Amino acid sequence: MDAIARSVPVGVVGAGTMGAGIAQVAAVAGHEVRVYDAVDGAAAAAVEATFARLARAVDKGRLLQEEAEDAATRLRAVDTLEDLAGCGLVVEAVVEDLEVKRALFAGLEAVCGPDAILATNTSSLSVDAVAESLALPGRVAGLHFFNPAPVLALVEVVSGARTDAGVADLLVATATAWGKTPVRAASTPGFIVNRVARPFYGEAFRLLEAGSVDAATVDALLRESGGFRMGPFELADLIGHDVNLAVSRSVWEAFGRDPRFTPSVLQERLVADGRLGRKTGGGIYADDEPPPAPSTADPVAGTGTSAPWTGAGGFDPSTPGWRIDDGDVELRLTDGRTAAQHTGGGPRTVVLVDLALDATPARVGLAAPEQAPKEHVEAAVGFLQRLGHAVTVLPDVPGLVVARTVATLAAAAADAVDSGVATAEDVDTAMRLGVNYPRGPFAWGERLGWDWVAGMLDALAAADDPGRYRVSPQLRDRAGDGGATLARRAADAMWAGDAASQALGMTLESVGPGRAEVSMRVRADMVNGHGICHGGLIFTLADSAFAFACNSYNRSTVAQGADITFLAPAREGDLLVATAQERHRNGRSGLYDVTVRRVDPDEAVIAEFRGRSREIPGTLVPGEEET
Repeated sequence: MDAIARSVPVGVVGAGTMGAGIAQVAAVAGHEVRVYDAVDGAAAAAVEATFARLARAVDKGRLLQEEAEDAATRLRAVDTLEDLAGCGLVVEAVVEDLEVKRALFAGLEAVCGPDAILATNTSSLSVDAVAESLALPGRVAGLHFFNPAPVLALVEVVSGARTDAGVADLLVATATAWGKTPVRAASTPGFIVNRVARPFYGEAFRLLEAGSVDAATVDALLRESGGFRMGPFELADLIGHDVNLAVSRSVWEAFGRDPRFTPSVLQERLVADGRLGRKTGGGIYADDEPPPAPSTADPVAGTGTSAPWTGAGGFDPSTPGWRIDDGDVELRLTDGRTAAQHTGGGPRTVVLVDLALDATPARVGLAAPEQAPKEHVEAAVGFLQRLGHAVTVLPDVPGLVVARTVATLAAAAADAVDSGVATAEDVDTAMRLGVNYPRGPFAWGERLGWDWVAGMLDALAAADDPGRYRVSPQLRDRAGDGGATLARRAADAMWAGDAASQALGMTLESVGPGRAEVSMRVRADMVNGHGICHGGLIFTLADSAFAFACNSYNRSTVAQGADITFLAPAREGDLLVATAQERHRNGRSGLYDVTVRRVDPDEAVIAEFRGRSREIPGTLVPGEEET
């Protein structure tokens, strides 16, 4: 579907930071934009402030001078709601109060033509509730930008139960034309980002409330090991604890006080005490003091033990299933059970390692049984230090820090998908772009295995709160198999023999029945004399994702054909991700769509690929029943 034409005026109601940002985005995209605010002078002040932001964008090289000047000519303040008559799209960005929004939309319906789309930028209220009293509720949808709107790419396009499908399609096309990355969401509490992100903060506060781990150590592990841009306490201080708590309470109340979303008592205390974060001079951290250092083990001298460390798979904190030992001490990735449970009464001490984004994190968290011999703990610490890791020794708490956070995020993502809120791809896109997660939580769940995710929640439920960590029936089905485990094993079998993909530096990010995601960083030897990545290598990346997806059922396949359309260039340093998704499967034939996008530095689509496959006799994992 085509986007709203540039000749169609756009109205924005609400001249705060978000409204002004949305107005700027629409004006730069080529629309006449009319800004209205009920407070006298607020719209005019917002327009003037936007002119200044446009000038700064020119200074920073984000806009050309003529682009900024053209946008400024299309932007104006209006004095009354009636001045929005003739707008084809009106976006409201007023206070998060349902009655205020209902009254506003009733007024907009009275002045805007029947074909005008009325969009709400609400981050938490029901689109259906906002449109409840309107004669034409089908033209109302959510268009949720993230702050600052001119900078952040993500837009959630939210459909209520009565939103016309064509309205949502038009908003998706328009957001794309405005340079944004839209994702579709159903109008459920928190939509995608605010719903799925709750465990990131919730698990951190739970650890802090229990006195298990200090805030600086939690933040350091999630940054340096988990790959998150900011730790949860740093981010909550930046956002404001009042804002963060309000979202948590809203989602919790909307879900009938579901224990999965129970707000933190400690955060409530911070808000009550006025310690809201940076805007009040301090929250978890004090602004006028140096940031506290995370807990880090002192260097261990010598070898710790005389025996070498050996085991299946070597040390890899990014994935389950490996074990490595020196005879007295064994390292394993945490699965939610404690190190004491793993060790039992045996003579060998099991030391659990926290999850990491990749195999070589800057920091590694570990935990040993409380009564473990000191020399056993030192042996583990010394071994990891010699590998170049900073080591944090944690109490023997279930799930440690990163692993429990990622498992609960993955479960929240799966629940959103299973509840029909959004597709897995849109959930992952929303979390990467909306809150800068290093990997989509659904893809992370597939990579780790849903059996590992469910096992982590089961262990946390047994040790802590069965309601908070309950495993949904759908997640239990995924963990039971649903084809995900076999798909991963088939992919691993393929990967072991795929020297070409490995030589190109590709990484299999995730795989499941009928889908796969493969990444590749463009190296200097991959570009031509014009500095552009060779098209053949982009084709190879797409073809690799296609191959993993169509072999995900553990049935050997061959390609019958493939077509690729190149849409944008890739250059040295770009991180490309190819996502393959099964479109059609019938008998022995399959049809797959592959999108190659540039994750870093932006979200541009580089190429679109379609592959056709045919099954041949044989399996990739011998002895496994075909699905």
